Amino acid sequence: MTAAELTDFASRNPMLVGMFVILTIAIIANEVMRLTRGFSGISAVQLTRLLNSGDGTVIDVSPAVDYAKGHIEGAKNVPMSTFDVNHKLLANSKEKPVVVVCRKGLNATEAAKKLKKAGFANVSILEGGVEAWANGGNLLVTGKKPKG
Repeated sequence: MTAAELTDFASRNPMLVGMFVILTIAIIANEVMRLTRGFSGISAVQLTRLLNSGDGTVIDVSPAVDYAKGHIEGAKNVPMSTFDVNHKLLANSKEKPVVVVCRKGLNATEAAKKLKKAGFANVSILEGGVEAWANGGNLLVTGKKPKG
């Protein structure tokens, strides 16, 4: 496509070109924010490796009702509505890997930001949340929140 053809296309389709520019800017902004947020996203496979190593803490910030319906085995429930970086379930995790999960991965981001700001060294979120975990064929445990 020549420059003249490109200019002609842009003049005939200003809405399409405008939307393309806005989308491109949004993608770039999202990637910059992702790279500078201080924590990473991990896949279900990476989380499985971490769980198998026994070296990390999984914090599920879902409401207790959702947690009881299905959660990752070993995940500790600290609902976002009462989330506190000084919670007793996080007491020994400041230097260990901490993976924050929720249903779809949205509340986990907010909790991960709080943990990083509080000085937690190795914070991640599960990409796609518990839903992605289950959709990937991984098992969920059901039942009430354990005491403690």
